[in-house]
This record gives sequence, C-alpha cells and structure tokens, in this order.
Amino acid sequence: MSFRLKAITREDHLAFVRARPSMSHMQVPSWGDVKPDWRAESLGWFDESDRLVGVGLILLRPLPKLKRYLAYLPEGPVIDWSAPDLERWLEPMLTYLKEQGAFSVKMGPPVVARRWSAEAVKAAIADPQAGRLRDVEATVHEPRAFDLADRLRRMGWQQTEPGGEDGFAVGQPRYVFQVPFAGRSLEEIQRGLNQQWRRNIKKAEKAGVKVIQGQYEDLPAFYDIYVETAERDRFIPRPLAYFQRMWTALRAENADRMRLYLAHHEGEVLAAATMLTVGEHVWYSYGASTSRKREVQPNNAIQWRMMSDAHALGASIYDFRGITDTLEESNHLLGLLRFKVGTGGEAVEYLGEWDFPLNKVLHKALDLYMSRR
Repeated sequence: MSFRLKAITREDHLAFVRARPSMSHMQVPSWGDVKPDWRAESLGWFDESDRLVGVGLILLRPLPKLKRYLAYLPEGPVIDWSAPDLERWLEPMLTYLKEQGAFSVKMGPPVVARRWSAEAVKAAIADPQAGRLRDVEATVHEPRAFDLADRLRRMGWQQTEPGGEDGFAVGQPRYVFQVPFAGRSLEEIQRGLNQQWRRNIKKAEKAGVKVIQGQYEDLPAFYDIYVETAERDRFIPRPLAYFQRMWTALRAENADRMRLYLAHHEGEVLAAATMLTVGEHVWYSYGASTSRKREVQPNNAIQWRMMSDAHALGASIYDFRGITDTLEESNHLLGLLRFKVGTGGEAVEYLGEWDFPLNKVLHKALDLYMSRR
C-alpha cells in the first residue's frame, strides 16, 4: 500500500526538520523563499497511522505561456531511501505532481555512492594517467547506492550525467568535499589538516588577520569581492539581491541557518564566506577572496574560524560543497580541489540527479533547450 501524499504547512515541515539530525539546506521550507522564480510547496508523506514520515520541498518552474511545470526537489525528497518498497514513496509523488501540471520531475536523492580519502585524491591528482575522479578506485563503495540506482532505472527514472568540462552538471554538484567531525575534538580536526594549512593559519594569526561574523549590512562588502572572484574563476555571479534574500529568508526560520564571515586585515576585507547550518550538517556555501595580500592567508583563516564555529554548534559534517571531477593540471578548478584536500577530509560522490519525464515531448524540448544554453 502506498503512502498518502499531500501538501503540508511550513510549520509541519519545519517540525519534521527539527526532529531529524539533518537534511539538505535545500529541503527546508525557507529555501523556497530564496527562489522567487519558482513556486515552492511543502509535501508530506503519511503512513497508515496518519504520521508524517517524509517531506519534500518541491520547486515548480512554469513553462512560458503554458500552465505546465518542471518540478524540482533539490537534494531531496527526505524519505527512507533504503526502503525495499521505494515505489510506495515515489509513485504517489509522481501522481500528485502530474495532477499539478508537472511535465517533468527532477530530484536529487541524498544518498552517497562512493568516497575517496584525502590521500587517494592527492595520489589521483599526482597520477598523470588519472583524468577524472570518477575513474579512480574509491576508498569506500556504498553498495546500497548502486542497488538504488538500478531500482530507479527500472521505475523509469533517468540519471543526469555530470556535464561540462569540470564535472559540474546543471543543478546540484554530484561531487563534494566533506570533513567528518563526528566524535572528533577540534584538536583532532586541526591535526588532520596538512602542514601547509596549519602553517597558513599561524601565518594569518601572526599577520593580524581578524575573522568576524558579519551582519546584513556587510553583504555588499562580501559581494564586492565575490564579483572579483567570479571574474577570476570564470563563473557568472549571482546578484546582490539573491544573497540579501537568502539572509532574510533563512535567518527568519533559524538565526543560525545562515552566517556571514569576513576576514579583515588592516581595515580591509580580504576574504568573505557564507555558512549554512541544518542540524548537524554545516556547509561552506559561497566564498570570495581578493587577489590582494594573499601572503597573509585570509582564506585559511576564514575557513578555520568557520570550522571551529561549526564544531561548537555540534556539527558532524563540515561540507565544502562542490569539487571538480577533472584532475588535469590545465583545469582552473584544480587549485580549489587541492585547497579543500588540505583539510584531510574526503571526496564524496552522491547518486546525482534523476529525471522522470511525465510528458516525453515537453521533457525532450527542455533537454534540448538546456543543452544549448
């Protein structure tokens, strides 16, 4: 028998979030307020006893001139992904979304497939034969993830392949870098950093770099160097209004949901970053740094302050978010991967994003449009 699915209130959704150790920051009710181009809805799965047993934040994007929607559950839904009867969870969702006018459903099961230790990633970067992380032998395989992928395919779901030269697909990153905190003291985490990291933290301290928590009015200072970073690292920056909306929406739900950090040196902001928290999972979300005064190591200083604060908040994972899958020296994102590897954490591959075409013609048209962007 399938679960019953229906729209739920923000309050019920949030109560479910609070009762769990963690879930993605993209599956909390306030994330819908960050995305005004989408219509957000909280969905709940109910069992035979009418207990709320799963939730999903659905983002609905309308097709121009048609009352048809792309339905997107970024890093969700939050259901029992290990359940042998996954159809009980996913079929009512597809039925519900089809009734709402969805022509295609995209979701990102929050399920880990493989992990590579920092040592394995370092060895892969040094190996001239290793072109991509996905082709390198993993340190840990999660067999249930591959079983889940087979089941999704049998149900008609299609896996989105990591696209682009650097392994970043449209949507959420499939490859991320995480530092496990559970059961470790801050001293143990610091000992896990490589020598360069520890040296740079001391250097920043000696040079007088001060890391402070910023407020709403400090977002423009963050934004100025974020735009500089975008130019240097070749990505399109989001507008300042996006970060202002993020701050207002997420902090209205929980004061610790979003924090801003700024690294100052002699009255100048040299680096800034945003940090997101849901339960025991903390994400380094957006980072920015200027090319000036790099020798005082503001990036290591800001990350160490954020990691220390995350540990104080009771984090079990500090998540550096997306990494490149490409290991070639010519890749401009390889330096960022090396920086993250220096923390002694692990590279993590998630199951990726999956599509279910409810209307094959419209789904194919969307695919074609996305491939030409």
